[in-house]
Amino acid sequence: MSLTAEERTAAAIAARRRAADVMIGRVRDVVAQIRRERAKVTFAAVARRADVSRTFLYQNDTARKLVEAAAAEAAGRFGADQAEKAAHTEATWRERALNAEESLKATNAKVLAQRTQIAVLLGRFRDLESDLPSDAFQHLISENTTFKYRVRQLAQDNKSLEGRLKGARENNRFLDKRIADLESRILDMQQGRET
Repeated sequence: MSLTAEERTAAAIAARRRAADVMIGRVRDVVAQIRRERAKVTFAAVARRADVSRTFLYQNDTARKLVEAAAAEAAGRFGADQAEKAAHTEATWRERALNAEESLKATNAKVLAQRTQIAVLLGRFRDLESDLPSDAFQHLISENTTFKYRVRQLAQDNKSLEGRLKGARENNRFLDKRIADLESRILDMQQGRET
């Protein structure tokens, strides 16, 4: 039982279509797997994993559209992930700057309260100075020296916190510039894809 040329051609075409359908099924499965893995979608990666040739991916419209759609989706996801990371980083630095500013305000309030207390105590010491015996006077002088040392220490702490606040603000400005740069890059990439 021999087949005619037309029957052989029809059988070859049918076999080729079945093989193409099988390969497209593998491409679909691989694209779905790559999407789940959130990996980069490229023609080479899909061809390697689906065990098909790159030529098949480029020449078969269905396969090409599957890969291109997955690549476009992955690129959009990448941009969204980058924006989310940038927003998280900005929020972290903004929170640190606010915490440093709050600490500085609290320290300034403590320093002011302690200076007021020192002034009140110094006034009391001066009032009592005339009534005190000679050895109590030395005790008051040593306490006064201790208070002065504490004031100097608090002033140094205040200066240190001001430096940290300044650094946090500079970091925040740097990150704002970085975010603006990343946003412009994302817009440029999106505009480049649209054209």
